[in-house]
Amino acid sequence: MKPKIKGFFAPLREYFSTFPEFTSIFASYLKLKILTVSSVFETNKNILVRLFMMKRGRYNRPFLHIAALFALTVGVISAPFLASTYPVFSENVNTTKIASPATNQSIIVGENVFETKLSEKPRDKVITYTVQKGDTLSTIAKKFGISTETIKWENDLISDTVNVGDTLDILPVTGVAYKVQRGESIYTIAKKLDSDPQKIVDFPFNDFANPETFSLVEGQMLIVPDGVKPAAQPTFKKQVFIAQGPSSTAFSSGGFTWPVHGQISQFASWYHMGIDITSPYGSALVAAKSGVVKAISTGSYDGGYGNSVYIDHGGGVETHYAHMGNVSVGMCILS
Repeated sequence: MKPKIKGFFAPLREYFSTFPEFTSIFASYLKLKILTVSSVFETNKNILVRLFMMKRGRYNRPFLHIAALFALTVGVISAPFLASTYPVFSENVNTTKIASPATNQSIIVGENVFETKLSEKPRDKVITYTVQKGDTLSTIAKKFGISTETIKWENDLISDTVNVGDTLDILPVTGVAYKVQRGESIYTIAKKLDSDPQKIVDFPFNDFANPETFSLVEGQMLIVPDGVKPAAQPTFKKQVFIAQGPSSTAFSSGGFTWPVHGQISQFASWYHMGIDITSPYGSALVAAKSGVVKAISTGSYDGGYGNSVYIDHGGGVETHYAHMGNVSVGMCILS
């Protein structure tokens, strides 16, 4: 007696008939899970943002080390597979000998061929330097890229004389190392040390209790770039640089022009890749060169830039205008 084929396929037909319904329910389940995870991430991401902003600059070195270790690990693991895929030598590969030149050639090697040159890295703290033979205050300042006044103020030196074996505290930048007192803020400290609050904020190794309000803790040490010791302020004269302001060459095909007239309060440095120009509130800005507005940011912190505009001038050149009271873009004119 033959088995009934119809009865044998009945369960399969029932299974395939319910498969679309199962797929729909499973898709809804995955969508719900993704939305739940996204909601949790959006709710808690600000905690990580505040953590990294509070310690900005401190995680650069660990991040680079971890990234380098990861790249090295990937290279070691993938090397055998790459070697087997692209063999360098094989029995079936014909090699061609290149005749050496008829004349003997030599490579001239300098005396310091085995000398190791250390790359210059940004310093995040005060270091101690021992005066060597032949050192002067000016040569030490030039060596570390700071002013002689900075060394004198930090080490309470009255004259420019230093002796071999003396130890000096060297700041990472020109300015003053300051211990915060009770009730002080970056504004009162900047005024006290004849500096600008923005310079204190821009220095990446300064910590703040709240990175959004830049609140300070009593007793913490701050690096005040371009600060001047109060006792030296009556006799110390800062050099003033003036931005000439917009000119008729603003939209020419040639060079650039200053976007606004005012005093240059901060030049570009390794931790502040831009120029700060002070001018009265409401002063109009023009683009340094004709271009197309690429992006506008308003009403947000934007990493410290606040209201800002990005302009693309073509040829890989872009300019960025920040710290503005408001933005009204028209023909590359900013305000």
